Amino acid sequence: MSSTVSTSQGFVPSSRFGAYEFTDPGAADPFGRAEPQNNDTDDAELLSVSWNQDYTCFAAGTSRGFRIYNCDPFKETFRRDLKNGGFGIVEMLFRCNILALVGGGIDSQYSPNKVMIWDDHQSRCIGEFSFRSEVRSVKLRRDRIVVVLEHKVYVYNFLDLKLLHQIETLANPRGLCCLSHHVNTFVLACPGRRRGQVRVEHFGLHVTKIINAHESRLACFALTLDGLILATASTKGTLVRIFNTMDGTCLQEVRRGTEKADIYGLAFSQNVQWLAVSSDRGTIHIFNLRVRVVGEVESAQPSSTPGLLDQNSSSSLEPLVAQNVGANPGLSLPFVKGVLPKYFSSEWSFARFHLPENTRCIVAFGSHNSVIVVGLDGSFYRCSFDPNNGGEMSQLEYVRFLKTDGSPTISKK
Repeated sequence: MSSTVSTSQGFVPSSRFGAYEFTDPGAADPFGRAEPQNNDTDDAELLSVSWNQDYTCFAAGTSRGFRIYNCDPFKETFRRDLKNGGFGIVEMLFRCNILALVGGGIDSQYSPNKVMIWDDHQSRCIGEFSFRSEVRSVKLRRDRIVVVLEHKVYVYNFLDLKLLHQIETLANPRGLCCLSHHVNTFVLACPGRRRGQVRVEHFGLHVTKIINAHESRLACFALTLDGLILATASTKGTLVRIFNTMDGTCLQEVRRGTEKADIYGLAFSQNVQWLAVSSDRGTIHIFNLRVRVVGEVESAQPSSTPGLLDQNSSSSLEPLVAQNVGANPGLSLPFVKGVLPKYFSSEWSFARFHLPENTRCIVAFGSHNSVIVVGLDGSFYRCSFDPNNGGEMSQLEYVRFLKTDGSPTISKK
């Protein structure tokens, strides 16, 4: 599958990213600028929602353009409304002025086969990628652009848009792919060539690891910020497995439930103590992880980069599993696995939050033991959980940020 790339003069170097947040570009802007409107009269259809890389914002692609929302406090911070087209994919780069946009919706003037790299500070497109098939997702780092098609993943250098890597995958209609975002590690996870298989690329170490995560097809997966821990779910939707991405070891297995579910979102907390899972069953599950950070035992000092492995200096990992810790401490007893049914060997959720059933949503952790939920019905929830006792979570905030009567497709971080 070939691609074509075009750039405009004055491409913004990656070292400048983050210099600007979204600002009003003025009347000369080709997209046009619209101030936030009353949601009750808003006729835009919601096509996708996606987090930025640190979960402080999310982007909403609509049939009329796109919108950017701040999570804490919740606020619509920016929007661009178009007369003739919308975007099915809107990918942010942290909180800066750079966006990746892919056309979507009915009668959009923008092609679903083309990725536009848009600099909102300069109010212009600074690069384009054109493909022969539909773009399934786009992921950004400060130094890389990753474009996902149904059978291939392309990795480009952000500075000059040169193609660096091509990866063949099994059919990937959901555009599953995730990246690490720490400066010292560049890790990419995507589907492998076989069902249930995840391919992990440690580009800094020149290491490729194939993880046979599930027997069924993959539905969702997520990396920690440093890329050392991977969580995966299959289309069966009952189990979530956590892996060491360096050697492929399964560190832990948690159980969402016993009935089939479609999992839309997986998210690690920043300290890798908790994992959040969202599905079409209408329940957000929080799991207590037994994964410990590198150096946790050796040093009592907290680290701002849990589990960080500098890919320029080392290729080894210390043990990543804390012994006899977790939601089911009794599982450390040797007789348990031989007596109880198989599903008791998986750990059940520590805390839960209930939504209307069939709500498709993505999930992330906020500050102070809070969880943020964004739904494709245009809903925003903030809830909190008790880190000591778990149980039912408390709703702190609910906002209907955009009404939609359509059937949008989900975009995951």
